[in-house]
Parts: sequence; structure tokens; C-alpha cells
Amino acid sequence: MTVATSKKRSKVLFAASEVYPFAKSGGLADVAAALPKALSETFDISVIMPFYRSIDAVRYNIVPLNIFYTLNMNGKAYEVKLYGCSYRGITYYFVYAPVLSEREYLYGPADQGYADNAVRFALFCRVIVKLLKEDGDFSILHLNDWQTALAALLVKEDESIETKTVYTIHNLAYQGIFPYHTLREIGLSEHYYHMDALEFYGSINLMKAGIAYADRITTVSREYAKEIQTETFGFGLEGFLFYHRNKLSGILNGIDTEVFSPQSDPFIIYHYDSEKYAKKFENKKAYLKERGLKGQQKPLFIFIGRFTWQKGVDILIDVLERTAQLDINIAILGEGETLYHQKLLRIVSRYRHIDLYFGYEEELSHQMYAAGDFLLMPSLFEPCGLNQMIAMHYGTLPVVHSVGGLKESVQPLEAFTEKSRKGFGICFGEAHADALYKALKDASYLYGTLRYKEICRHNMQCDFSWKRSAERYAALYRELDKA
Repeated sequence: MTVATSKKRSKVLFAASEVYPFAKSGGLADVAAALPKALSETFDISVIMPFYRSIDAVRYNIVPLNIFYTLNMNGKAYEVKLYGCSYRGITYYFVYAPVLSEREYLYGPADQGYADNAVRFALFCRVIVKLLKEDGDFSILHLNDWQTALAALLVKEDESIETKTVYTIHNLAYQGIFPYHTLREIGLSEHYYHMDALEFYGSINLMKAGIAYADRITTVSREYAKEIQTETFGFGLEGFLFYHRNKLSGILNGIDTEVFSPQSDPFIIYHYDSEKYAKKFENKKAYLKERGLKGQQKPLFIFIGRFTWQKGVDILIDVLERTAQLDINIAILGEGETLYHQKLLRIVSRYRHIDLYFGYEEELSHQMYAAGDFLLMPSLFEPCGLNQMIAMHYGTLPVVHSVGGLKESVQPLEAFTEKSRKGFGICFGEAHADALYKALKDASYLYGTLRYKEICRHNMQCDFSWKRSAERYAALYRELDKA
């Protein structure tokens, strides 16, 4: 691989455990693809991620870089190879080590993670820091979620490294908590086992490494930055985050409007925009026919997401039984916990107006955004959420629990004005089935009216791109670079 040189002043290394299109389990992969691309006009930015065996090396022209490391943890030597490619103008580094890469899943089956995930991602973090030392020119290291958090500690531990670190929390519910003995397995001394470092109620918490040792902490919306400092949303870290609040800020995510564009999306049949909104209906007809749903004039509600408690799947399941009374169709796409899959299957088997696709298909998700009339997001909490932005960009009205990033990005219909630059949807304030069912009924009454079409077309013209968010990250990078 030929790594492009640049005259840009600052070099940034962006580290994530998953990046679209190479590997994806959730929204982190989309962010880790789109944000570096948005920042690449201002910074010389590279991305580093694990080289999972599921990644198609041939398709993306991923080649060996002739870079080999031998790293030690707890007296055990790990052989590591680096691979690389250039994709959409970004330089990518892929970390290969058998313990990290040779697995069926990224983190483990849906119901549980691999027992040695701490070792796997501690090794990944050590490779990140090794690359910083070998290169020497990276001004900023941007870390994401618990899988990369340990690198912030390792950078601070090595006084020869001058790189400043930014740590982004995408979801506080997943903190990387492991038994006490794991501290030794990942090569750390008991020096870090105290409340101001990794200790967490008798266990170790890898996310705390990012919070404690990074120079700046961000999360993915301003609302979520406030919420995670409260007992309701803090998952035991609210006090720790409050203590570090002076370096914490919230920056709302955006979406890649080249990947998600109803005007040019290669996965949909009929392209459209706000001026050709009627073409959206053609996508709906094609989708209904493909999935065997009847009634083109019925509103189509879609749900795209993980089958987990956070996404409000319990609430959704409670409501689905009642929807037989409504003249609607519902399409569900997702994967996750077996219990939810089984419950959904039992419901779907009894009702013809509900379609379920278990698994995740990127192409199908795009077709659903283009076909849907309403998007359901009953999340109990939502750090940012990208689905609602994608839906609005495709002219699909979001129905959301007004919390976190959903509250920040979706304004209630009651406040709608054409002059606003913000997106609008149906918002409900309490996370329970009655509130979601009322929102479904309100949506059904609204569907097909001039007001519905007016709001959908307005949403399509809003800017949900990474432009404003990238500007805020760029300002943060510059601030650190001058410090």
C-alpha cells in the first residue's frame, strides 16, 4: 500500500473496533467511517481497526504493510502484523493477531461477549500506542468506546509520547467490565486498581481508563452528555463523569449523505428528492411486494435496530399485539438477543401485517428507509441515534422517545415551522407501551395529509451531514494541538 503524504499540519489517528464497510455491528461503524472522511479535508487522518477474519481483504485491496510487532502482556508474547489500504481517500491500518482476529463474531454472540475480550482489545490498544511511537508525528489520537479506552492510559504512562488523546463515549451501557484478575492478564499493575483509575465495585472497568486519562472526553449529543451525569443514565459512572465534567462535551453525530442519499442510493430502485417526493411511493410499492405485505395505501412503520432492551424492544413487543386494531403495516429488521427474536417470531406468525427479517442486511435497511412512512425508535435511552436522521433524509417521519440524541435531533410536530432548519417527528415523553401506542395512532391519523407530506419534504431539505459536527471536532483537535 502506498500511504499518501500530506502538507497538513496535524496528523490524527482515529481508532475504533469497527468501521463500515469493513466490519459493522452498530452505529459506531458508521461514525468511524463518516467522521474521519469529514475531517480529512482539514487533517491528515488515518484510521486503525482490528483485522477481523470476516473482512474481505480482496474486495478492499487490503495488503500487508511489512510491519511486525511482538508485544508482551503478563509474560506472554503476542505476534502482530499490520495490513493497510486506502479507501475513499482515507488511509486504514488493520491489526492482525490470532487472538484478536480469528473469531466468528466481532465481540461474541449476541447474548454474551467473549470471555477474553479484555485481552483481545488490550492488545489492540497496545498496537495503537506502538504505532504512535513508531510514527512519532501524530498530534491527536481519537479513541472510541471501551475497546480502545485503555490506549489513553498507555499514552499517559509513556512520557515519550506527546500525542494528545480524545475519547468518545458512544454508549455508556457498554463499559468493558471484567474480573479483578484481568488486570494482570492485560499487563497492568495494581497501581491502577483504585477508584480514580480502573477499579469498579470489585472489578475493573476499561471505559474508566478513557475517562480518567484522555485529555478530552466527548459523547455523541449534548443531551446525552448531561444525562450520563445522572443516576438514571450513568450506569454507575455518573459520579466519575461529573468529576471529569470539565473535559466532557457533547457533539451530535451526523450521517454520511453520500452513503445515505435517496437521490443516488444504489440499493433502492427509484431515486427521489424533496421535489420528486412522489417517487418514494414507488419504492414502497416495490418493497411491499417483495416482502409480501398487503395494502399500498396503509402507512408502513419500520423498525431497524438491535433486539436489545436499550432499543425499547420490550415496549415494541407489548404494542405489536395491539396493532391488529390499526390499519397499518409494520416491517422489522434486526438481530440480537435470542429471547426477543423468539417473542417477535411468535407475534409475526399470528399477524399478516407484520414482517420480520432477523439478521442485518445493509441493502435491505436502505430499501426500508426509502419505503417507510414512519420510523419507530422507542429507545429507553439513545446516546445519539443515526436511524432517525437517515429516516428524515429519506422522507420517513420518525416516531421517537424524546431522550438523548433523539430529543436533540427530532423536534416535536407541535413546534413545526417551515423556517426551521431542524427535523421534526412524533415525539413521546415516557418510555412505556401506552405512550408508543398513542404515538402510533397519532401517526396513522397524520399519514397521507398535506401536513404529513409538508413535514416529510421539509425534513429532506435539512442538513444532517457531518459538516457542523466535524467543525466542532476540528476546533477540539486544534485546541489540543496548541496546548
